[in-house]
Amino acid sequence: MTHTLPELGPTHELTLPPEGEQAFGNGLTVIAIRRPSVPLVEVRLRVPFARAELAPAALLTQTLFSGTSELSTVDIAAEMQKVGGALGATVDPDRLLVTGNALADGLPRLLEILAQVLGDAAYPADQVAIERDRLVDQIQVAQSQPAHLARVALLKRMYGDHPYAVQTPQPEQVKEVEPDALRALHRQRLHPAGATLVLVGDFDADTAIGAAQTALSTWDGGGEPAELPPAPALAPGPLTLVDRPGSVQSSLRMALPAVPRTHPDHAAVQLANLIFGGYFSSRWVENIREDKGYTYGPHSVIEHAVAGTSLVVSAEVATEVTAPALLETWYELGRIASLPPAPQELEQARQYALGTLQLGMSTQAGLAGLASTYAGYGLRLPWLAEHAARLAATTLDQVAAAAATYLAPARGVTVVLGDADRVEASVSGLSGIERKPVD
Repeated sequence: MTHTLPELGPTHELTLPPEGEQAFGNGLTVIAIRRPSVPLVEVRLRVPFARAELAPAALLTQTLFSGTSELSTVDIAAEMQKVGGALGATVDPDRLLVTGNALADGLPRLLEILAQVLGDAAYPADQVAIERDRLVDQIQVAQSQPAHLARVALLKRMYGDHPYAVQTPQPEQVKEVEPDALRALHRQRLHPAGATLVLVGDFDADTAIGAAQTALSTWDGGGEPAELPPAPALAPGPLTLVDRPGSVQSSLRMALPAVPRTHPDHAAVQLANLIFGGYFSSRWVENIREDKGYTYGPHSVIEHAVAGTSLVVSAEVATEVTAPALLETWYELGRIASLPPAPQELEQARQYALGTLQLGMSTQAGLAGLASTYAGYGLRLPWLAEHAARLAATTLDQVAAAAATYLAPARGVTVVLGDADRVEASVSGLSGIERKPVD
């Protein structure tokens, strides 16, 4: 099937909003970015949280705003409602992230509430019990989903004994967490050293930093920062076939080597990935979705983490086409690793990358998320403009070289989750297999 694509429009230069930055004596860095499009403010507090025990860390994020010695969870919700906002928290293997928003003139009160919680979170037993049961239910639901199980299997295949290998606690582990364990984790790990607070909104940057200083300059939690070892290099070998008896579909997952954002090859790898499978007009999507109908939404994405970066390939396919879909995936990876893309393919991927970068910065929430993410790697907004310039300047030869270096299928690891009795014979014709049960 041949598609006629419209002519590509001009690329617009990335415009950066004004920002201010100040480091406090307690180790907290505050970045304030003026974006006056709407009278709101977005808040992102990123706290290093590597090596935190999984079950307490997961439950801590669910109960962090459940009360202090002075405020109940209802009081906190009411105070946030007065300023038209909300606060919440999430955690991953690298960081704990507090996300908040409010009307612009409510920023001082939001920061006051945040400071109270950071310094005096109570973790009341009744609220912990409620959230513990809810988290157990969420994990049990996730463990029934093929996508989650495939992700679990891929992480173990990628990381071995590294802390990244297991990122979800077991329900039994969560059930054992008591409020004292949450209070202890909070004291040990929720401290300002190395933390970054990003504020984006309709304000004067110096005024916003001043409000943060008033509320948070005395925030102090003891404890020591925890460092992660570098993620291990991928170790190619037999395909891991994870048996899920009775499954009507197979989950295909691959991990390939990639590079951090600061690496000279990053822009070229990003463009090579887009051409392969990173957006809807990619080769892989055209092959196994549009042409052959094996799957609805195949996708590949570069995943950045503090300890390492990888390119992850994902697709859900019907059981009977597991081997053909896998073969076509390897074929498309081999093709882009050995044959340069066409100039039109590169230009289309380039414009998509530049356009999504512009789009990601177009809202206060998007800009706050980007600034917080990059700050976790020591980068600031000017890096985005530099990266946009690198994307615009990357040549066809550079993309071809990056694809050959990083996207060759022999360099990756592959996991298939499905009914092993139905797919093993056909898949074993393509690769050596190591069969495992679902964890």
